[in-house]
Amino acid sequence: MKRTRPSERGVILAIDQGTTQTKALLVDGRMRIMAEAAHEFPLYYPRPGWVEQEPEEIWSSVVRAIGSVLSQARLDPRRIAAVGITNQRETVVVYDRRSLRPVGRAIVWQDRRTASACEELRARGVEPRVRNLTGLVLDPYFSATKLAWILEHHRGARGALESGKLRWGTIDTYLIARLSSGAAYSTDPSNASRTLLFPLKGGGWNENLAEIFRVPERAGAAIVSHHERAGATQGLSFLPDGIPIAAPIGDQQAALFAQACFSPGEAKCTYGTGAFLLANTGEKIVRSKNGLLTTVAWRFGGKTTFALEGAVFVAGAAVQWLRDGLGIIRSSADVEKLAASVPDTGGVVFVPALTGLGAPHWRPDARGLVSGLTRGTSAAHIARAGLEGIAFQCHDLLKAMESDMGKRLKLVKVDGGAAANDLLMQFQADILGRPIARSTTTSLTGLGAAYIAGMAAGMCPSLASIRAGWAEEKRFKPKMRGKDVEGHLARWRAAIGKA
Repeated sequence: MKRTRPSERGVILAIDQGTTQTKALLVDGRMRIMAEAAHEFPLYYPRPGWVEQEPEEIWSSVVRAIGSVLSQARLDPRRIAAVGITNQRETVVVYDRRSLRPVGRAIVWQDRRTASACEELRARGVEPRVRNLTGLVLDPYFSATKLAWILEHHRGARGALESGKLRWGTIDTYLIARLSSGAAYSTDPSNASRTLLFPLKGGGWNENLAEIFRVPERAGAAIVSHHERAGATQGLSFLPDGIPIAAPIGDQQAALFAQACFSPGEAKCTYGTGAFLLANTGEKIVRSKNGLLTTVAWRFGGKTTFALEGAVFVAGAAVQWLRDGLGIIRSSADVEKLAASVPDTGGVVFVPALTGLGAPHWRPDARGLVSGLTRGTSAAHIARAGLEGIAFQCHDLLKAMESDMGKRLKLVKVDGGAAANDLLMQFQADILGRPIARSTTTSLTGLGAAYIAGMAAGMCPSLASIRAGWAEEKRFKPKMRGKDVEGHLARWRAAIGKA
């Protein structure tokens, strides 16, 4: 394609690359969504606890989503002023520097194959040091042990990475490489802070951490802040050369940004494949004593904003399991109607630890559990218990977060596909004892990437304008009696102890 002229620009293309689908959004100069399109791709489970993706299928989904959204909007791609990227974090891909072909499948953030490696490191006594530097716990969730596993199990990969023939990265890095035909090798502080190789204090990859995890320190991508460019499009059949690629941002940080949680103490929860509760802590690094994570939210002009985070590994994925594994619903959207057909779970409790338990429990060996079954249990009871299991996990996160912050969170903003489920949101508000505010759009991760790209392109002038543009679609207020809440939580605590 011919090179884009700046005068023809005025639209942001945002790529929201998730665990099971890629969504593309077009956002106009007023930061309004013009069009969006999504394409799914498969996950692979070659062994128990292993979760993989084909990087080429991820890339194909990106290309198709961009093609679909451009066609839907009938937009000349020469009008695109910048490309924004948000992505599933922690997932690791290693690829050839020249051909961009992956050496194998990507290891997904949900993958638990490196649990024994984490145990060995813990036995060596390195976890306090790692946690102090990174704000993270030693868990297979994060990128470093995944990268080490790839280097160990693919012949010649370690030497090729050290010599520069191979490159590695989280998904943002891989997409930037594909969009730039290999010219750019970049990531950002939010994604870097999820690898166990990036210290909260400092601006680059850490030699001591690289040594602990036996990965090459100098092989990491350039880390660019959110006011900077990560690269430019090049050599693509579907986009012109020269469109700036803004610094990427991890999907949960992108949602925090789009929810306008710019002040310390403001929080959001995203209900996607997993569920993620984040609270802005400003420039202060808050160390968790309750199993939460300290992470980079974003960085502008040398100023870093941090967040406390709690991660639930299985949220919307539990609904997908009800659909694909048990076959009790035909589509994920059917779960609310089925669950609402009964007044309660009939005593059934579902602990959706299908890939272990994340924060604040951190039990990679935990497995899913359905308890309280009787002859009268129906598919509807199990569906309702599945939704409640998501809410119970988020309740545990919020309580841990309030303890760490020493303050009560007055409001939780919500987004993500499962946030459209009124039954789930009302139950969440009930057991939290807090109001839940749902945004007018659930595509907050993609919108956050668009905001970042818009700011880099000079189209989105200030955080104040983003805050002013945030709109509430519905608020869910607690209605359940305290006695009933305690009863629910007691059953949950009993069940999770058996998972």
